[in-house]
Amino acid sequence: MEYRRLGASGLSVPLLSFGAGTFGGTGEFFSAWGSSDVKDARRLIDICLDAGVSLFDTADIYSKGDSELILGEALKGRRDKVLISTKATFRFGGDANDVGSSRFHLLKTCEQQLRRLQTDHIDIFQLHGFDAMTPPEEVLSTLDQLVRAGKIRYVGVSNFSGWHLMKSLAVADRYGYPRYIANQTYYSLIGRDYEWELMPLGLDQGLGALVWSPLGWGRLTGKIRRGQPLLEVSRLHKTADQGPPVPNDYLYTVVAALDEVAKETGKTIPQIALNWLFHRPTVSSVIIGARNEQQLKDNLGAVGWRLTPEQIARLDAASERPKAYPYWHQSDFAERNPSPV
Repeated sequence: MEYRRLGASGLSVPLLSFGAGTFGGTGEFFSAWGSSDVKDARRLIDICLDAGVSLFDTADIYSKGDSELILGEALKGRRDKVLISTKATFRFGGDANDVGSSRFHLLKTCEQQLRRLQTDHIDIFQLHGFDAMTPPEEVLSTLDQLVRAGKIRYVGVSNFSGWHLMKSLAVADRYGYPRYIANQTYYSLIGRDYEWELMPLGLDQGLGALVWSPLGWGRLTGKIRRGQPLLEVSRLHKTADQGPPVPNDYLYTVVAALDEVAKETGKTIPQIALNWLFHRPTVSSVIIGARNEQQLKDNLGAVGWRLTPEQIARLDAASERPKAYPYWHQSDFAERNPSPV
């Protein structure tokens, strides 16, 4: 397993990490992802560790805290061998202050997460979304307090806009608070918006991408093709409207290109889609999820080999989409404003 630095920090993370969103299955949304119990989770973690995958990602809202509970129980006796990443900010409770990135909520939820995870520290603590109602000075001073107390070690964000990040980084620099070094971001062959602003920002400011949903919300599994109905058993039946929108014709074009490369390499479509991400700037780790051992082992097959430059160019061309303003305009000024890809 290849390890890469997480952004501009000194922390090394595996190229593949495991997303524990499939642990628990509490509620209709997360039951569509998976429902691994502690026994299943231990087996999946065993396979991960044998393959060199040592970073496990979760969040407080995943299965209403059950994902963290199961991950903590399944990691008993081997906490020192892994890195734990989790997230908070979204609503977790019915009270007025059970949401956001206020000092009140972050301190409260971090303590709850430490208990659920059965650990004394969180290696990578990320804000799950931007809280426009809380001043960034309050957010970052709270994270600084948690770092100084040894309860979290590195900080990051997820689902922030570029201006959200830059405003926060400016506050961190002004007061000497910890800088965000991780950006847990949606990025896939059928979701390349990350490249327009967040990727250049990551390069400039030293944020490493922890990629979520690298298979395009389950669409790049090789099971969805032009002219074929959606499989009877698919989480897209329940979650398609809650994930990133993807036009069908665009998806079919990308899958056709993946099919071509799959025939040339002898690899599966998910393996090729994951390997394509390994070549992209700023990518530190790609988060894979799996409901069972077969899915996990297939995803692990994405490492240890490389796509050729010609194959990458073909996938790039098939997945290219028109840019929104001002990015299409900026692409005409590549002489002084080059694209990172």
